[in-house]
Amino acid sequence: MQLPATDHTPLIRTDFSDDEMWQRVVDAALSVSRDGFQANLEIVNDRVFATADPINLAVAADGGSDHALLVIADARTMLDAEMPLLCVDLVPFGRQFRVRPDELWSVENNISLANMDFAEFANAVDSDGVFRGFRE
Repeated sequence: MQLPATDHTPLIRTDFSDDEMWQRVVDAALSVSRDGFQANLEIVNDRVFATADPINLAVAADGGSDHALLVIADARTMLDAEMPLLCVDLVPFGRQFRVRPDELWSVENNISLANMDFAEFANAVDSDGVFRGFRE
């Protein structure tokens, strides 16, 4: 299993049960925030990643990329009305939390630019493990 070489954060589809829902997830993840920010994503829609384990994906990415995180659209993403994407830390790899697609820009931009680290977002998730933005 090899991820494509890219400068953008991979958004990897691992659930292929619903093409229409997948398109909704991609559209939401690529949406521009009200302040004009957008996640820099490489959309990975390849059945070779069907049902791939997040840790195995992290190991695959760790060997051949400079990415700080992976974003995964799995079965929960496709079934949950909020479409929470799974974020997997690659430095060090393994830590995880979920993020609503409309808040992904904040996670992706800040972690990729090293403005904030993974733990700052992971520590701000709601009780169900989903990051919905920072509360004031």
